[in-house]
Amino acid sequence: MPDSRKTSSILIVVAAVAVREGRVLLTRRKPGAHLEHHWEFPGGKLEPGEEPAHALIREIEEELGVEATVEAPFAFNYHAYPEKRVLLLTYAVSLAGRPEPLGCAELGWFDAEAVGKLLMPPADGPILERLIPRLVAGRSAGDPPG
Repeated sequence: MPDSRKTSSILIVVAAVAVREGRVLLTRRKPGAHLEHHWEFPGGKLEPGEEPAHALIREIEEELGVEATVEAPFAFNYHAYPEKRVLLLTYAVSLAGRPEPLGCAELGWFDAEAVGKLLMPPADGPILERLIPRLVAGRSAGDPPG
């Protein structure tokens, strides 16, 4: 039997790193979804022909009901799950308004200590490695190194 990871296409996913006052916004997957109940960065899949920044703005509007401004690339990561391969493109974003859990089970703002205790997808590991030191320092994801 062929290895599906070698024959399937790579799914491109965009996600937002939104930080306010030393806390990052995370959403929880709905029951029945792949990796249900895991916490993750808000975002979703690119539609055919869609630019990553436009996809992220669309996904934030659909999932959280707020406008997002894409500020800069944050981290990119490839991960092979047994059932699919994912290229995760995360961007630092700012949000206008108060996010609501429209397309997710729930949402929350988490500091570095709390993030470390959450169940999160393996694909998010490298993004968290870059984010946690910034949360500890109380800096936003878009701040330049100092």
